[in-house]
Amino acid sequence: MPPSTMPPKGTRDLLPGEARRRQYITRIIEAAYEAHGFEPLMTPSIENLDTLLGKYGQEGDQLIFKILKRGESLQRAMAGKGEIGEGDLADLGLRYDLTVPLARVAAGSQNALPRPFKRYQIQQVWRADRPAKGRFREFTQCDVDIVGAASICADAEVFSAAATALTGLGFSDVALMTNHRDVLFGLIEAAGIDPALEGSALVAVDKLDKIGWGGVTKELKERGLSEACVDRLRALLDVDAASNAATLDHLEAALKDSARGQKGVRELREILSLTAASPAGPLVRISPYIARGLSYYTGLIVEAVTPQLAGSIGAGGRYDGLVGMFLGRDLPAVGFSLGLDRLEVVMEALGLFPARLDGAPEVMVAAMGDPVGDMALAAALRGQGLRVDVCVEPDARLGKQFKAADGRGIRFVAIQGSEERAQGQVAIKDLLTGHQQSMGRDTVAAAIAATLRGPSDGAEGA
Repeated sequence: MPPSTMPPKGTRDLLPGEARRRQYITRIIEAAYEAHGFEPLMTPSIENLDTLLGKYGQEGDQLIFKILKRGESLQRAMAGKGEIGEGDLADLGLRYDLTVPLARVAAGSQNALPRPFKRYQIQQVWRADRPAKGRFREFTQCDVDIVGAASICADAEVFSAAATALTGLGFSDVALMTNHRDVLFGLIEAAGIDPALEGSALVAVDKLDKIGWGGVTKELKERGLSEACVDRLRALLDVDAASNAATLDHLEAALKDSARGQKGVRELREILSLTAASPAGPLVRISPYIARGLSYYTGLIVEAVTPQLAGSIGAGGRYDGLVGMFLGRDLPAVGFSLGLDRLEVVMEALGLFPARLDGAPEVMVAAMGDPVGDMALAAALRGQGLRVDVCVEPDARLGKQFKAADGRGIRFVAIQGSEERAQGQVAIKDLLTGHQQSMGRDTVAAAIAATLRGPSDGAEGA
């Protein structure tokens, strides 16, 4: 029986159309990040397991794809006496996110990096999660972070870069739902919850958009919270304010006895002020429900949401303690991550992709019985700035070639039959309009470019 042609569950093959869409998204995000002064970084797909474990909380650690030891190391582990644990069998893991690798790099290469370090990174990550619509086990994150700056100006810069990327992609109905970990801890304190259960309570609250208050209440009780504490927490979180100012006023009153909570409210007011003139200003919405379950967040937290998709399409926040796990001292950091795969799902549903994506061939040279001449024509057109495909099936009928080109979104077909070659001309078929005309070979590139990009963008040398 031959092996399955399906990729592993939770992963997918990206055929040309999908790959083009992802390239379109990536280019816009890269341009937005670079416009804000961020620089690219790339890290390995695999990390030492001790680099990954203990950074994402108990639930996150369970979702790390672990890699078996190899060769003699694995054999020795298997031959060991007594019970064999995961730690005996695995020493590496696939990247869970891009933030922990950044923290490792920032700690290990601090003398080679500018301070603060503004970096963006667009790479794949892996999580052993349950696949769902728009949620995969292998997916791509588009991160933007600033390491080494404690000022909330850094948070505002990250917010602005994220908002610029989202609006550049065409999102008109997106919000940056913003909260602060100190506000959450203040609310938990005000609800009378045992400090030892704070982290556990935040993990449950973070699932509110997925399982609703009924599910959150059930999980909070299962985690050891009394019914009275759960009711008080829900009452404190339950705010139906018409504006950011009203929400902050509610939180300030609810947290009047919590110094930590008041600090969080002050920083929320500050981020509103700092982003007012940036692309992020109209998108920021203060929400006490946003929790961000990852344990390394320490300050402002944010999720990008749109009505067209359950859950978020991006998220981030401040994580001042994470780099210190590698460095031995705290180094402030803040970042935001867009999920490319989820963006693609929503953009496809909303029709946000252009009809013709950049990068696809603009013209195909038809096979007309003279492969040498066809290759020479293709080389000449490419040399003048066009993206050119060549039909490599010399026996294909011309109608079949037209159909193949049209199916791939190629607008023009260049035809150089014996009659055209004798006259030094090329026939150009516009598959969009159906119009065909012959012209001198040295004017073909300029004519096609003028139709595609306008007369001012004609190819050089045409």
